[in-house]
Amino acid sequence: MILLLSTLLSYADIKNLQTENVRIAGACAQCKEAIEAAAFQKNISEASWNKDTKIAAISYDSKKTSLDAVLKKIALAGYDNQNYLAPDDTYARLDESNRYERAVKRPVTAQEKMNAHQHGHDAANSPNEQVVPSADDPLKPVLNAYYAVKDALIASDGAAAASKADNLVKTLKAVKMDQLGSEQHTVWMKVVKDLDFDAEHIAETKDVGHQRDHFTSLSDNMYKLIKSAKPTEPVYYQHCPMAKEGKGANWLSQESAIKNPYYGAQMLNCGKTTETIK
Repeated sequence: MILLLSTLLSYADIKNLQTENVRIAGACAQCKEAIEAAAFQKNISEASWNKDTKIAAISYDSKKTSLDAVLKKIALAGYDNQNYLAPDDTYARLDESNRYERAVKRPVTAQEKMNAHQHGHDAANSPNEQVVPSADDPLKPVLNAYYAVKDALIASDGAAAASKADNLVKTLKAVKMDQLGSEQHTVWMKVVKDLDFDAEHIAETKDVGHQRDHFTSLSDNMYKLIKSAKPTEPVYYQHCPMAKEGKGANWLSQESAIKNPYYGAQMLNCGKTTETIK
């Protein structure tokens, strides 16, 4: 009775309560502590994981977070789950006693989940079933949306840049995390908030100068993301030494020819390609 009361009181602190049962890999009592610690955010989310069934009851405030966000944190702590795989290096750092058998080596695609549901079983939890990664690049729409912003800045068109940046914000939100590889996932988690921040600020103004200020950091984080993604088409990483009052700034381009987004027609060909990502 005391345990039940304490559990109910704990859940009472979470408003807009949603509770869902999900499968999370683990091996021992220490895994339980780590999984529940990763899920816990005071008054926002918490989990109770059963080491025998490998099922966790995850409770969260649906207006402040989501099941997806909680599962990301659990994966980054080293524990594979139905939405995300832990980064390989994080899994490798777990104590030997905490290392569970990894039944799935690659992320499950959205199509596979749909097929599994139609056949009445969960492909992510079937040890003998081969999981095939998506043939499409899940980050290609993000890169294309970024290129559209870049091209608008080359034309020094603040209105177009704002419109294209608004589309970039929507594209970032539409990325399907279950299609990202483990390295992509790790980098995505580090840069997505900054990408969204800069894209939103570019979208909120038609001042080209202000847009270019945010485009600098947007490009730096896009480089980190695309570098981890092994794009299907070459991406040219380019540099202008004159930008930012001589400090220099970078951008990504779909073509090797230099077209400078920081100066437009004033110094259209100022810069050089410093790296080709492919």
